[in-house]
Amino acid sequence: EVQLVESGGGSVQAGGSLRLSCSASRSTVENSRMGFYQQGQMNDCVLVSAINRDGTTYYDDPAKGRHTISQDNAKNTVYLQMTNLTAEDTGVYYCAAGLQLPRLTRCRSRLVSSWGQGTQVTVSS
Repeated sequence: EVQLVESGGGSVQAGGSLRLSCSASRSTVENSRMGFYQQGQMNDCVLVSAINRDGTTYYDDPAKGRHTISQDNAKNTVYLQMTNLTAEDTGVYYCAAGLQLPRLTRCRSRLVSSWGQGTQVTVSS
């Protein structure tokens, strides 16, 4: 099993920025796709952004134009730079890795191969 360790997150005011990092213990086909899910106050789980090993990216509509996902393959690390944050960005962000990162009803689902420990992002207006 691939272990994921997250860092970053915190509390910022609206309009601020944060960067999340997620490091995988090793590179395998199981983490060919990595990304970040947001667990909101209603315990919903939304895939905010993802990146494939070949560099192709995905963003949900609220993230487009504000967030940027990138990776350092040599370090098995993915970064999510979040800018112009709003209160709607508040939640627990979970790093995830797998062959696919599907739509989920709850985070930390077994449908995804590996999960990070989660990091809290709080945006105050």
